[in-house]
Amino acid sequence: MHSTDLLKLPTRAAAALLAVGPPVALAGVTSLALHGISAADERQIHVMVPYSRRIRSRAGLVVHQGGFRDQDVIEIEGLTTFLLDRALADFLCDGDKRAAFPAVDEAMRGLPPDHAAKLRENVRDRLSERRDRRGIHRALMLLDLATGKAESPPESVLRLIVVEAGFPVPEPQYQIATIDGRKLYVFDMAWPSRQIALEYDGFAAHEERREYDLERDERMAARGWITIRAVAADLRESSRLLTELRAAFDRRCGRAA
Repeated sequence: MHSTDLLKLPTRAAAALLAVGPPVALAGVTSLALHGISAADERQIHVMVPYSRRIRSRAGLVVHQGGFRDQDVIEIEGLTTFLLDRALADFLCDGDKRAAFPAVDEAMRGLPPDHAAKLRENVRDRLSERRDRRGIHRALMLLDLATGKAESPPESVLRLIVVEAGFPVPEPQYQIATIDGRKLYVFDMAWPSRQIALEYDGFAAHEERREYDLERDERMAARGWITIRAVAADLRESSRLLTELRAAFDRRCGRAA
């Protein structure tokens, strides 16, 4: 086995399952990563064992205790892991919310509306079945806020930040059309009734599109829109962003909610 294989998630997950022994299932962010959710952190392997087992966490391995049935798990790449809806429900309750919300948003991305609605329903059912009721209220809030329309995890985090700050829920991927109905621009998120838009500028995209973005902002300002731009630093410290957003709301309606 090459040393590089040891760094790969499936290799480390297989080793964890072997070390812990059955009954065990990959859980949390590890399960979500196997389902292709890039918002999940893969640095540690998360597993779940029944309450009756006394297995301790150790370096690189996080052990959770909980109940699960055979119908709660599937095999991906030969690895026993939770179904997507079960993994999402657990992570929405137990995971960092700035990772959990992008994860459920990403899971819905690209799904037909009826499939996204079914996934939401399945996750909600999983939450209602949880023996451990801690985190349920937060999980339901995050699940209701998810749309599957964010184009990246940072956009999901930005949406969460503004909602938790007390602003109305923005409309994601809001389209501006020409008089004859052709798509002109798409805002990452917007409050159309107030003509306020919020854009997330990833560093590379922003550097390549700086002049285009400035021109677009000027054109939208001529149409009566206020465009506020957020960068990665605003996700870590949001006071500058929220101050600017409140000022925009004050101009439009005198308050932020």
